[in-house]
Amino acid sequence: MSEPQLLLCACPDQNSANSIARQLVDEQLAACVNIISGINSVYRWQGEVHDDPELLLLIKSTRSRYDEIEQRVLQLHPYDTPELIALPITSGLPAYLTWLRESTEGTANNENE
Repeated sequence: MSEPQLLLCACPDQNSANSIARQLVDEQLAACVNIISGINSVYRWQGEVHDDPELLLLIKSTRSRYDEIEQRVLQLHPYDTPELIALPITSGLPAYLTWLRESTEGTANNENE
């Protein structure tokens, strides 16, 4: 059984966030993607400090799907070096975690939608 993961990915605009989220769910790489707007990122890039509005994707998936998600993010994301950070989900409601796993394996019955 694959371990559930939460992946974080910042996007520069609503269109790219929606596109990446939709693709990951359509392709059953993610069970669910939340898009959080209204964040601001302060970071150093190419020797300069930037302060930019972004949207954050909270991607719910499994460890076994990480490599495929990474490839899709690299293909779809407008940044040269997109953020993709995976965090283990160590606990959660059993029914939700079962749905998450089933959704990324193509066996979900879509009760949570």
